[in-house]
Amino acid sequence: MKKIVTFGEMMLRLKPQENERIIQSNQFSALYGGAEANVAVSLSLLGDHAQFVSKFPDHAVGQAALGTLRRYGVDTSQVLLGGPRLGIYFFEKGASIRNTSVVYDRAGSSFAVSKAAEYDWAQILADADYFYFSGITPAISAELTQAILSACQFCVNHQIKVICDLNYRGKMWTPQQAQATMNQLMPYVDICLAHDEDFEASLGIKAFDGDMSHGIEQKDDFISGMKAIIAKYPNIKTVASVLRNIYSVEDSQWMALMIDHDQVFETPIYQIHVWEGVAAGDAFGAGLIHGLVKNYNPQDCLNFALAASVLKLTISGDLNLVNEKEILEVMNKQNGMRMMR
Repeated sequence: MKKIVTFGEMMLRLKPQENERIIQSNQFSALYGGAEANVAVSLSLLGDHAQFVSKFPDHAVGQAALGTLRRYGVDTSQVLLGGPRLGIYFFEKGASIRNTSVVYDRAGSSFAVSKAAEYDWAQILADADYFYFSGITPAISAELTQAILSACQFCVNHQIKVICDLNYRGKMWTPQQAQATMNQLMPYVDICLAHDEDFEASLGIKAFDGDMSHGIEQKDDFISGMKAIIAKYPNIKTVASVLRNIYSVEDSQWMALMIDHDQVFETPIYQIHVWEGVAAGDAFGAGLIHGLVKNYNPQDCLNFALAASVLKLTISGDLNLVNEKEILEVMNKQNGMRMMR
């Protein structure tokens, strides 16, 4: 079985009840999540060997986070223990014209203060087939940027595929900082995921005008941006993107594009009523990786990834708690509105 290693931070997620605002709520539900951890859980639920690499505090909260990963079958044998705390983020679910928002409290976490030298990539990646990281992790610290760089260099020397989701976060760094850092890492990447503002903020490549109400109509611009990534970094053979028309927090249309070895692929458009709009990009990435692991053809790989992504929009929390059969049913439009008995 092929092995996928993901590297990043898992955090405690605190969410007010229902659609309450943070400033009014006196109760918060507690869950755990984080981009690379979300991908690992999705892959494990799809039957793949997913290993998550990070650093957690060695106390009850850290153990609870570890327990979440283990509950869904993720390999946590390379999670380091120690340091002061687990990062936290507060998730405020939007409604109608009020956007969903996030407040980070992650400074000084065990992962954020960890050093590049703590991660023994020769041991961690010894039997890996894929290495996955997102742009969130190098945004945390220079040490973690160096850790990713070391991992990528090992991968290139040992024929391990590197997958990067640009995943730009404006609350964590500026476009100038992101571009300076990502330009160091992209020469090692084989497969790049780029959505919406990722192109310009992370790589300085124009592909999207910023208006989320008509992303799908900008398909040609996205394709041009994807081709520009491949031209700038010829080591990258595959670029995939999700395009969206967002009309409100609850209602939107989704489709996806991919360039794979110079061929362009696209999915049908899904009309979606969103329950919770978080981590759908992570679900997309996991779906794409699963398709690669299973040797799907490029079109099926992209269709599967988008079906996984839109299913995540119907599930609360960070984790895409669906299996391969459920994704295939959406992808092949077999389930419709039937009750599953």
